[in-house]
Amino acid sequence: MINDVSDTLPQTAAHKPITRLSQQTLRWSGFLLTTTVWISAGLFGLYILAFYASAFYEDNMGRWNQVLPRLYESNTTTATGGIGLHFAAGGIILILGSIQLIDTVRLRFPALHRWIGRLYVLACLLAAVGGLTFIAIKGTIGGIAMNIGFALYGILMFVAAVQTYRTAVARNLETHRIWALRLYALAIGSWLYRMDYGFWFALTDGLGHTKAFSGPFDKLMFFFFYIPNLLVVEAYIRANTYQASPILRISASLILLFATGFLILGTYYFTTLYWGPAIANWVSGS
Repeated sequence: MINDVSDTLPQTAAHKPITRLSQQTLRWSGFLLTTTVWISAGLFGLYILAFYASAFYEDNMGRWNQVLPRLYESNTTTATGGIGLHFAAGGIILILGSIQLIDTVRLRFPALHRWIGRLYVLACLLAAVGGLTFIAIKGTIGGIAMNIGFALYGILMFVAAVQTYRTAVARNLETHRIWALRLYALAIGSWLYRMDYGFWFALTDGLGHTKAFSGPFDKLMFFFFYIPNLLVVEAYIRANTYQASPILRISASLILLFATGFLILGTYYFTTLYWGPAIANWVSGS
């Protein structure tokens, strides 16, 4: 998404071994993380469509409450419509957003990139509006703190989507790519929310979690599922500028590699136990 720093560095600096090493390390760590996110988020997007859409199709809406209680209640039609819109758009976001990260598509098929981008931004706006509608009408199970954390997430996604589209229309491509990265970091939040909980339950057996989502770990997660994503993206953006020092690039690369390892392990675990079976059942119609 961001131009290669070696293209903008002065020729003398670009030939220094430590500079070249830091550039290559950042480039490859970014590629590995992008590829891992692409595969994992795509699988989760299919799972969201398979799990929630199939529940609607099969008239088994109570299944929505298996992950988060009170998502579906028959007497809250508008709120249910809002969260349904959020889920439907979220599945589309994770699939289309991952395609937008592929440089080959962006460079060789710019018209396709633009049309997918329009659909992607629209899906992000709909997901934000749907989630905010649900919070405004019904509120979350975790109360005021969860309402604030999740509402802030929706607002940030809405703003990032608008900025991504606005800068693209203005042909400010460098700023557009930066905002697109921020938008994607937010778009994968729901995916990471479940992954973080999965790891936490596996490691601690749910320490700090309650059924009412009022425990200390729950309160941390009200914000943790999207703020670290933005911090990683900001570190990558700053490390990918020509002013960045080799130490900054290497440090950013280590962060990206750590995130990649975390996601590979989580993707294997969730695909084996949850996502894979749900997708397979959806595809087979069973």
